Amino acid sequence: MPVELITDRLIIRPNHVFIIPEQRDLHVLNGEFRLRPISKPRGWSDVITVFLRSLTDHWDGKLIAVIVSGYDGDGSAALCGIRETGGIIIAQKPETAAHPDMPESAIASGCVDFVLSPENIARKIVEISLGNTPGGIR
Repeated sequence: MPVELITDRLIIRPNHVFIIPEQRDLHVLNGEFRLRPISKPRGWSDVITVFLRSLTDHWDGKLIAVIVSGYDGDGSAALCGIRETGGIIIAQKPETAAHPDMPESAIASGCVDFVLSPENIARKIVEISLGNTPGGIR
């Protein structure tokens, strides 16, 4: 898949990997990425939480959130909102993560549907996209 650094008003396209630029918050509106100055410039950022909340507010497509290795608990505060809109949440197994804080925080939220190794995350996304997996099963 092509990998692209996000620019403001970049149209969201399937089968692409998009990277959030440094020191920016990412939002979604009308099928486009919208970049804003980072809202929390000091301490642990909450860029993933900001992005996931924007998705729950402004995206009408299917949502699958994947939380992998990372510091702090960024993203966790928005996971229940994704689930409430019919989305599915996958967390990396903490014992397979170089930095397990983010997946551990996600799991602690109580809103994670699947806890999987990196190898099984891709398989599960394919299953879900083909409609072969009910939500809520680990």
